[in-house]
Amino acid sequence: MMTTLHSRIASTTASASLRRTLLGGAAIAAFAAMPQAALAQDADGDAMEEAIDGDDQFGERVILVQARRQTETLQEVPVTVTAIGGDTLEKFSVDNVADVTSRVPTLNVQVGGSGSGGQLSLRGVGSSNISAAFDSAVAFDFDGVQVSTMRLVQPGFFDVAQIDVLKGPQSLFFGKSATAGVFSLRSADPTPNWEIGGRASYELEEKGYLVGGYISGPITDTLGIRLAAQWNDIEEFAVLQDGTPAVNQERGLSDLIARLTLDFDDGDRFRANLKVQYSKNENDGAIGTAEIGCGPNGLADPVFLLGGGLVIPGGHDCNVTDQRYFLPDAAPQLAPGVPTPSEAAGRNGVPFGETEIWFGRLLWELDLSDSLTLTSTTGLLDMEAVDFDCYSYVGVFPGGIPGGAGCSDPINALEQFTQEVRLTSDLDGAFNFMLGAFYEDRTIIFDTAQQGVNISFLGADPITGFTYDWDKIQTTKTEAVSFFGSVIIDVTEDLELSGGVRWTDENKVSFIEVPYLHLFLQGPGFVSPGFFSGPINFSDSNWSPEATLKYRVADDINVYASFKTGFKSGGIDNSALPSNSLSVAALSGDFGSLIFDSEEAIGGEIGFKSQFADRTFTFNATAYYYVFTDLQVQNFNATTIQFVTSNAGELTTKGVDVEWNWRTPLEGLTLSGAVSYLDAQYTDTFLQPGGAGGTIDLDGRRASQSPEWSGNFAADWTIPLNDNFEFLLSGNAAYNDGYITDEATLNDFVQPSFWTLDGSIAIGDPDGAWRLSLIGVNLTDEIWVITSGGRPFLAPPGNLNGLPAGDDLVLTQNRGRQVFVEASFRF
Repeated sequence: MMTTLHSRIASTTASASLRRTLLGGAAIAAFAAMPQAALAQDADGDAMEEAIDGDDQFGERVILVQARRQTETLQEVPVTVTAIGGDTLEKFSVDNVADVTSRVPTLNVQVGGSGSGGQLSLRGVGSSNISAAFDSAVAFDFDGVQVSTMRLVQPGFFDVAQIDVLKGPQSLFFGKSATAGVFSLRSADPTPNWEIGGRASYELEEKGYLVGGYISGPITDTLGIRLAAQWNDIEEFAVLQDGTPAVNQERGLSDLIARLTLDFDDGDRFRANLKVQYSKNENDGAIGTAEIGCGPNGLADPVFLLGGGLVIPGGHDCNVTDQRYFLPDAAPQLAPGVPTPSEAAGRNGVPFGETEIWFGRLLWELDLSDSLTLTSTTGLLDMEAVDFDCYSYVGVFPGGIPGGAGCSDPINALEQFTQEVRLTSDLDGAFNFMLGAFYEDRTIIFDTAQQGVNISFLGADPITGFTYDWDKIQTTKTEAVSFFGSVIIDVTEDLELSGGVRWTDENKVSFIEVPYLHLFLQGPGFVSPGFFSGPINFSDSNWSPEATLKYRVADDINVYASFKTGFKSGGIDNSALPSNSLSVAALSGDFGSLIFDSEEAIGGEIGFKSQFADRTFTFNATAYYYVFTDLQVQNFNATTIQFVTSNAGELTTKGVDVEWNWRTPLEGLTLSGAVSYLDAQYTDTFLQPGGAGGTIDLDGRRASQSPEWSGNFAADWTIPLNDNFEFLLSGNAAYNDGYITDEATLNDFVQPSFWTLDGSIAIGDPDGAWRLSLIGVNLTDEIWVITSGGRPFLAPPGNLNGLPAGDDLVLTQNRGRQVFVEASFRF
């Protein structure tokens, strides 16, 4: 029998008065001017239009960035930035954050998973992809709004004007969640003239279809519009190993993204830009591309359950490079009963995932005078995501019966409101300033039904019929306020001193309830059904100063030195299970074990940016040194089946980044490249309780996802054939010399060095009216490991069954080779 115990997503309360006031003020200021409306790009749009269409006196396309929340040229701004234009993204059919790594050394990306939905790391510093409670150490800035969920990157992106990757702490201008850097994505804005464009492609390896397009132009002299949409359907995102007991032998996925942009300029003092985006991602399971490595014992370890009372053969092979995944459906004993309401009910244990996200951003600028501009950025995000998968990863009963265990049905909901206001000066003298304030109100609901014990192999709950061990709901509310100020002082004509400070105050409160616990588990070692924690509070505040000295050696040579700090608030972990850490906390009434501390960074960098030979050759380099204290880390202990959340004592990163670009004398040929040297290691006591042999100290060990050497070399050649045709050749080779993939022991899995190769051949109209392309991504079909961790439900050492200690590893990997046939047009 199935009964509904509760509503699995609780309703959120009304916004605070401050939120209402800020939102109301933003809306009134924006729409009061609408009746006079006029088309022009906003500040972002102007920058991008100039970057794309404007040339300097030498005929070079000027790259503009907003690394200090104002438009500056890439060569003038004293920040380490890698800028990737929309044309480059289209040329290689890049529509996913993970695909950007081949252009940005030391950037590491994982997309997928049932926790945060992804992970970004830069220079060896990132945040766990397991827990949705962690903010990303690499801030994801989408059209000027800091997004607190990596699930927004799952559907990918499209119709992009530019991607900027800012390296190193960026807390002064980007605030929270920017201790390691910023991944900034700016979508395209309305065009000054009517334009229609589109593209369609077919990918041969994964059998993927993509169709997208846009219409853009002026509605009136003062108001422009851009409508864009894209549909992507992939049939064979992950192909299962022969003999896998699963309904879907090919796991597919589909993405729908649609965006409306309205752009307004009154021709005098007021400009506004509104973006509204809807995205939906559907897939055949949350796990994605995860192989199971058989570990040093060389055995396909079985699924070890109920203290050895049930041992299910794994069924997987030990080949981790064949892109064939053994991901069974839920075992029949575990599949039927899901605490309701849930999309997983009635699916009979077949994995799936669905994510829907609404995103809105309103940016407006008002010139208070000829020298003062007030800027407001309002962001709204509403997300609902549900997925189902089995985290034993393997398991098959005799006769080919599915043996998937450890299944989970997490429902993630997020409501986020952000408001930033900036006052910026443009004075004629040597002194200019920026003053700003930021506010965030966020609610995360993590409602998960889990099988951590898998007790229903002994029988479903006799009262409810549910086959899940428990249902746990954790609601976390965050309110953050920060104020910041910066100044730029022209000490002399060539010497610039800049700096500032941001003060942040962040408060979080979390509530945990366990409305359901399987009858067979009720007793010692578990929380009681109906458990409610009451408020669990966390608060912290921080001052984050920054200072930079820049000197113009010559017209095209700038050198700079920066001192920077970073801050990422701590919080309350939402991964604690009712069977261990949560039950211990509930028994004592002390939930301090669920709280992780704030992360801070301090250090600096020196660099220079230069251009030579009439600006045909660009050469930029940066040397940096940063110390991160209380780095937020989370791992999973596969034997005890518990999440381990901790703060690393200290992580020190130092290295050098170099980028160059050469517009060669050969017409249409441009060569470019980048190389990075990175030394990142733990430099203080880091006791990690996730080690197989108990607690160990990782002091002195290299950080995960931190290759010592990495880089890329790219060539782009446009060959005019006649007035109506041009031929385009592009290629990019990227190198990574390997890295450790986890931080649980002193000898975690090491990904060896690897190369990747991308290429594109196209023919088209010189003005872009049409183009036919053949695009290859990862042409050598190189497979590498992004993260690793112990596979759940391994046999412990010295078990009574006489089995060897399990050491299987879950290895999350990249996608293999992709080959696109693509047609695009624009008129």
